[in-house]
Amino acid sequence: MYGLIGRFKAQSGKRDELLSIMTAGAVKMPGCISYVIAKDPGDPDAIWITEVWEHKESHAGSLNIPEVKATIEKAMPLIAGFDQHIETEPVSVA
Repeated sequence: MYGLIGRFKAQSGKRDELLSIMTAGAVKMPGCISYVIAKDPGDPDAIWITEVWEHKESHAGSLNIPEVKATIEKAMPLIAGFDQHIETEPVSVA
């Protein structure tokens, strides 16, 4: 399995708008076991994404899905920056 954990910041005051775009654009992605979008309770502009994929290639392929590409395009202007990007190797998903 392949995992990613990322934290990024929305433009100031735009987190809810960004979350709305991201959740509306969420689609079933081949090879995706888990995809969690979460608010950071300690930062009003921060968002965490936690992903588990069957393989790293499954994640890479998801970036070519038309709905995913459209969501990224809509979301990018609302993103102020990327804080953390961590690759993991999940061993269990409950």
